[in-house]
Amino acid sequence: MPASLLSMLERPGLLDGRAEAAHSRPMDTPPPPDLWPSIDPLGEALHALRMSGVFCCRSEATAPWGVAMPPMAGCAMFHVVTEGQCWIETPDAPARCLRPGDFVLVPHGHGHRLVSEPGGHADELFALPREFTSGRYEVLRFDGGGAACGLVCGAVKFEDPAARRLIALLPPMLWIESGEAPWMQATLQHLAAEARQMRPGGEAVVTRLADILIIQAIRAWMAHDTTARTGWLGALQDRAIGAALAAIHRDPARDWTLVSLAASAAMSRSAFAARFTQLVGVPAMQYVAQWRMQVAHTRLAEHGGAIPEVAEGVGYQSEAAFSRAFKRHLGVAPGEVVRRARAAAQ
Repeated sequence: MPASLLSMLERPGLLDGRAEAAHSRPMDTPPPPDLWPSIDPLGEALHALRMSGVFCCRSEATAPWGVAMPPMAGCAMFHVVTEGQCWIETPDAPARCLRPGDFVLVPHGHGHRLVSEPGGHADELFALPREFTSGRYEVLRFDGGGAACGLVCGAVKFEDPAARRLIALLPPMLWIESGEAPWMQATLQHLAAEARQMRPGGEAVVTRLADILIIQAIRAWMAHDTTARTGWLGALQDRAIGAALAAIHRDPARDWTLVSLAASAAMSRSAFAARFTQLVGVPAMQYVAQWRMQVAHTRLAEHGGAIPEVAEGVGYQSEAAFSRAFKRHLGVAPGEVVRRARAAAQ
């Protein structure tokens, strides 16, 4: 992977201050019933889908042409056709035709091909000459002399652990056709216009619009796929258990107990414990421990946090106790995570 793209995708971002903010309301008392409609745990998870390491490419192509997108671990890739048509090919599914207004998301970074015709030749992306207009945007041109096609493609990463967990639950490909979701078309048209003209500030606009499109695509999937209403996603949509999950996500450092979590859900301890395990798949306190380690790993690996500060940020006053818990849950010592992150950044 070229150094520019690799460094961009691995560039540390800013910590989300929401995770470290203290609550003004004690968690050992239930939230007032009139505030329950404002609790939107699923909305908070979608809000966490703010992208980092966004890298966009605008392609201007005339047939025949083809590009092989390499696997990009930890990245989601998206494609929007702005003019003409092309085909997307994956190893485990038939080729599908992308037309103007279609949007496709490859959420798990799997390799795939974009071609003017099914089965056509495709050059490796990083072997092609590209015009870098900035550190986060490039233009790729193919001149085969045939039918024209315009594309906007992107590779993105997500830092927030809730966002990563949500992305991990998605199918191998999300596909939104132009006529399937009319409410997406205005956003797609805006993105296409910005990509063609690239006026001052156009790169920032394209990035923000891509952010919106990914969230909209996930919302469309959740509305139509029954699997989105089970497991962790289903638990987020449960009024009581979702409130407890949101509280854990916002404040992993809090000294959570089964009593305080049940209070945040306005349930009795026994009823809460049973329902949480039923919906989430693990007991509540086990989830708290796992969530803390996920947050800690993100802060160590991507933000370069100091181990004592990260330990305190997820509720551990003792660095030794934190290190033991971290290795028990993740199978690696926190110091090794830091060393790997520093080596990768060099």
